[in-house]
Amino acid sequence: MSEPTPILHMFAPQKHMSPFDVNMAADAGYKVITPYLNVTLEEVTGLVQDAIFSRPPASGVRTGVFIGGKDALLALDMLKATKEAMVPPFELSAFADPAGSFTTAAAMVACVEKVMKDKFQRDWKGTKVAIFGATGVVGFASAVIAALEGADVKMVAHRGIDRVIATSNAAKERFGVDLEPVPGETPDQKASIVAEAEIVFAAAAAGVQVLGNSELKNARKLLVTADVNAVPPPGIEGMELFMNGELLPGCSTTLGVGPLAIGDIKYKTESGLFKRMISSDKPLLLDFRDAFALARTLVG
Repeated sequence: MSEPTPILHMFAPQKHMSPFDVNMAADAGYKVITPYLNVTLEEVTGLVQDAIFSRPPASGVRTGVFIGGKDALLALDMLKATKEAMVPPFELSAFADPAGSFTTAAAMVACVEKVMKDKFQRDWKGTKVAIFGATGVVGFASAVIAALEGADVKMVAHRGIDRVIATSNAAKERFGVDLEPVPGETPDQKASIVAEAEIVFAAAAAGVQVLGNSELKNARKLLVTADVNAVPPPGIEGMELFMNGELLPGCSTTLGVGPLAIGDIKYKTESGLFKRMISSDKPLLLDFRDAFALARTLVG
């Protein structure tokens, strides 16, 4: 009997499914890929059950759901709804990666972790981390990953602190981690935050510089900065695209991890999770924690 065809159903809560993710899924080995647009949380159960009941249980592991969008909490809720819709032995695998940001966050944390270990013999336990772009999907996921590893994480608000407080509360409720919201709207506030940080993640929107030399010049405790923004200007002044543990220009001790170094691991992580779904002999449910576990192995 021939192997069942790998089929991927891609749920987009918005009007488009990311072409990036479609390409990644195809290159990973899915033979049939179908996007579903403007999917609501309430519609997930019906879609998943159509997918599982239309194939024999043995084909369930060759059936996948990918959850996209731009909202971390909605993606996690959709992943939960996917799990709850299954009726064993009728099951499938599912992978949430809204805007590719769960795998990007995992790659950023893994890349910085390697630099910390190699250059400073440090891990995340008690490390002071400041995250700029804290309300975005990359900011949220990287904050939770670092906090789960034992870091002391500050979520920096650049446009009112209420949204960051809500994000921090959601992280506490869902993952049991404590994230500290702090105001960072003015240069003085930013400088004060950076002066106490050991690690900085810049996860703001593309083309937005969140930290300049004026904020970095007195950052005596800052060990590593990471920036996911590949669109000029860089999110951190002086950051170069391929930096991976080199000295940040204008700083005497701070090392940089640039967007293309992060992007290389992100690409391999997303591809690797798709391939894991296709090859697994049991159904999988994958989110940013699984992405981080894989990214850690990929950085070497």
